[in-house]
Amino acid sequence: MKNNLLFFVLLYLIVIQLSAQTDPNITSWLQNTTETGSYYISGNSTAIDNNILYNCQHIEYSDDFVYVHTKGIPAYPTGPFNDGNPSQASDQNAIYKMPRTPQPAATPQNTNGGNIGIFINGVSLFDYRDGVGWNANNQSLCGGPGNPPCPGGPMAQTDWTRDAIPAEKLGFDCSKAHPAMGNYHHHQNPSAFKLDIEVVSDICNLYDAEGLYAIDVDKHSPLIGFAYDGYPIYGAYGFQNKDGSGSIARIKSGYQLRDITERNTHADGSSVDNGPDIGGDYFLGYFREDYEWIAHEGEDDYLDVHNGRFSITPEYPNGTYAYFATVDDNWNSTYPYVVGPTFYGVKENRKVDTVTEDTEVYDATVTVSDLEFQQLEINIYPNPTVDLIAIQITGLISDDYKIDLIDMNGKLVATTRITIGSTLAYFDVETLYSGNYMIVISNGSNVRSEKVVIGK
Repeated sequence: MKNNLLFFVLLYLIVIQLSAQTDPNITSWLQNTTETGSYYISGNSTAIDNNILYNCQHIEYSDDFVYVHTKGIPAYPTGPFNDGNPSQASDQNAIYKMPRTPQPAATPQNTNGGNIGIFINGVSLFDYRDGVGWNANNQSLCGGPGNPPCPGGPMAQTDWTRDAIPAEKLGFDCSKAHPAMGNYHHHQNPSAFKLDIEVVSDICNLYDAEGLYAIDVDKHSPLIGFAYDGYPIYGAYGFQNKDGSGSIARIKSGYQLRDITERNTHADGSSVDNGPDIGGDYFLGYFREDYEWIAHEGEDDYLDVHNGRFSITPEYPNGTYAYFATVDDNWNSTYPYVVGPTFYGVKENRKVDTVTEDTEVYDATVTVSDLEFQQLEINIYPNPTVDLIAIQITGLISDDYKIDLIDMNGKLVATTRITIGSTLAYFDVETLYSGNYMIVISNGSNVRSEKVVIGK
């Protein structure tokens, strides 16, 4: 009897441990302890090593929390920031304490300036704002670099809040991000400009980068981060229906530009001090208050007022509330971009100085069998293509992956790699002859090949 009891206790502990290590908020973080990041400086198209470890370095967890140790540096190169931003992405040496069981908020909490979430590579998420508002007293911009302070000081709310995405486009690097006092962050979908259908920035032409992931219209977008309320963040595409049925669809923001000719009211009808005339530098969409949320009853592919929905996802087969990084038909970012303007769940400041409770360490290092290697979810797109091929491996990887592009004569045309803790690589094929090619993926002991068609 004693031996039987011991057996069941041990079995229970094993089940609990396995359950803990399959929770997406533990297993989804990209880990790296050996490779360092890189950055561009203006005028130099060769990335420079920054000697800072990229992605997340250490994951530990308790029954209630996950602790993410990261320096806040991505695997893709950062910079340059062509709006005069003198900062570079710097070592944040951060610990984030994320809840394992997020809770809905009884009263929605507004998002805030600064960090509101963390991507799976340890890079910060900001909301739509950039710290600049409109001073109705003198009819000018206020707050932020180069502007006088807003009435009431830096934390005061103005009636008109500038949207960072259109206002600071020139200051985003190829991966659609920039630093604030060294804190490198995304406000929007972290897919590189060059991969959008309509490319609205030419920064990638000289200062190339991959971004965190590439959009694939045929697959549910990967889990790319967690908001400060603990709920997951996905890329731009998901199951059309909340119950996981239907085709893969672009998940849409419920916000749209208001039909207004003057900026003297908010979307709720409240009267406010006059904002700037609509037009010129202050076009409709320049300020957050230019938008209103519209309910789309019965249309599951539209999101709620927080930019999320409760739905089935690959990581949560029983369903979860999740945010989506919203884009339009051309894959350009659409307001409110990721999370906001309010959180769905209970939000706290998740950055802590130390871990003060007993934890278990999650070790993402595993031995990949040939069967597992062959079953890796590898997306190659577009295929056929004319100018660019993106190769994405979904989920965490434990090896460096060498990626070769080979023509049908067996000649090596180009080579690249996806490093530990990264997900994406690409080939520029614009100058190649039309025809069939092979992409060969290997990790030193396993090999896999996929055909791709290049047609002009």
